[in-house]
Amino acid sequence: VQLQASGGGLVQAGGSLRLSCAASGRTLRSYAVGWFRQAPGKEREFVAAVTRSFGTSYADSVKGRFAISRDNAKNMVYLEMNSLKPEGTAVYYCAASTSVVITTSRLYNYWGQGTQVTVSS
Repeated sequence: VQLQASGGGLVQAGGSLRLSCAASGRTLRSYAVGWFRQAPGKEREFVAAVTRSFGTSYADSVKGRFAISRDNAKNMVYLEMNSLKPEGTAVYYCAASTSVVITTSRLYNYWGQGTQVTVSS
């Protein structure tokens, strides 16, 4: 499956962005889908994920501010990001996994190219 992340941009602190992850080649229905982010000089970290059965998981740092959703009919996954903070500046990646463990990046099989999110203070 090929993944394409989009929707990043420059936003002021407190603002919102909606990231999209479009899949092609295969249906996303068979995969858990996660969002990860990597800031300059830092390791890639888990942000949020949605399971095949629509269960969700979030990093503590984004709970209550971010919401992940999926639309299997459109082969899309979304990440709604609200109350953005400058420390959220990073490249955001979507990824697909056949694993039941959805918070570990090494268990994801397919990755998109990433979209830059910059939050100004």
